Amino acid sequence: MNPLVHNYTKLEYKGKTIFSKMLLSEYKRFEKYFQENEACFMFIDDGSIVLRTPDKTLYFKPGEGLLAKCGNYFFENSNRTSTDGKVSIITAYFYPEVILELFSEDIFSLKYQSNRNASKVIVDKLLLDFKKNISYLLDNSDAVDESLLLTKLKEFILLLAKQEESTSVSDFVSSLFNPYEYDFKTIIENNILSSLSLDEFAKLCDMSLATFKRKFTEYYTESPKKYISTKKIEKAIQLLSNPENRVSDIAYDCGFDTVKSFNRNFKSKTGRSPSEYRKNNN
Repeated sequence: MNPLVHNYTKLEYKGKTIFSKMLLSEYKRFEKYFQENEACFMFIDDGSIVLRTPDKTLYFKPGEGLLAKCGNYFFENSNRTSTDGKVSIITAYFYPEVILELFSEDIFSLKYQSNRNASKVIVDKLLLDFKKNISYLLDNSDAVDESLLLTKLKEFILLLAKQEESTSVSDFVSSLFNPYEYDFKTIIENNILSSLSLDEFAKLCDMSLATFKRKFTEYYTESPKKYISTKKIEKAIQLLSNPENRVSDIAYDCGFDTVKSFNRNFKSKTGRSPSEYRKNNN
């Protein structure tokens, strides 16, 4: 379910969005909206949002920043039980072809790589001042020409390279376009208790659904649907042993969209409802 987008403004260079500002609402999960080979930086201006990456889940609140390489991600609502809530974000986009215009050396001949594809960034005073400046320019786009836009983009890259304590600006920029490659099993095990559909699992693994299913069966010797469902119920049984864990919380902790679907799947596997199972085993 794609979010509703409100108050969208942008600054473009040669048809590509360099900076944007928007308010998102009414969503559960959606694919990253930067779909080309670009990397990006997001300022969380107001509200909260969750980023699901191949190996971890990051939670963002107002005043924090996200640095994301080109790669496969999902944004999720921080409220697991509804699509309510809004988040306001200001985003900078880094395109290889635009970056080449900013730096004289061929940064793409470098193979520097960091061990992550997405990270939370502390927004210090320098970054905060930059965000305010970009927000002003987005609100007054008629005053922005291409020269100023490129100058601001280069300034931002220099700020981020310093913030990330990179050995050089070239290494920092190069790392944005050399995605870290994750082990297939790492992606599965780190997201197995999520509510991802098989289609979404496949996208997170950068595969077609058919390829994902085939590779999954090769690794785990059973279908992804059966294996994932079994692991969720096993975790639920473990959590049910603690009487302080509410059934509704267990349902969402084990990756079910609703308590009703959790009850149905649990009874299908065990022959009893979660409440009956707890009563008979505690």
